Amino acid sequence: MMPLSYRSPKTQVRASNIHGRGLFATTDIGKDEIVAAKGGHIVDRKTLREQISPRLGPVEIQIDEDLFIAPVSDEERESSMLYLNHSCDPNLGIRGEITFVAMRDIRSGEELTHDWAMTDDDDYSLECNCGAPNCRKTLTGKDWQRPDLQKRYAGYFSAYLACKIAMRCHSDRSEEPHNRSSSHTK
Repeated sequence: MMPLSYRSPKTQVRASNIHGRGLFATTDIGKDEIVAAKGGHIVDRKTLREQISPRLGPVEIQIDEDLFIAPVSDEERESSMLYLNHSCDPNLGIRGEITFVAMRDIRSGEELTHDWAMTDDDDYSLECNCGAPNCRKTLTGKDWQRPDLQKRYAGYFSAYLACKIAMRCHSDRSEEPHNRSSSHTK
């Protein structure tokens, strides 16, 4: 079977200290270099939750409000997997909806990780065991709403979440009271 996803030839899947298997740099990777691109089928949330996740586990990336890209069969799972573990101190970000790029220069041997806050807008909460010094300890599907992460990952959110952030920021500004000049003189 032809791979559904792309992993750079500068990477290799192997055992991870974070979880199961992970993707590692086999040579240095430059900032903003493409590292991986997720492939699969476009499915809605209901299909994902009822038919795919129970069989295949967490294999998707959210690309819009009710759309995800994922494999749909056991046979497609391996060829779709990127093996990018979550980290609260990631070295990869998103370009567009499905392309992962280096957020900084990455050294050979480093595990390639991303923060789920860059792609996920869902209702979940789970314990984080990434081991990063700045680990949040708890991950939620709404972490993209955190101002500290919006600032830290600016330019590296999925296009879907970047749009939601921009609309949210615009909405917040439009709700601020208008500056009014005072008629009082000091």
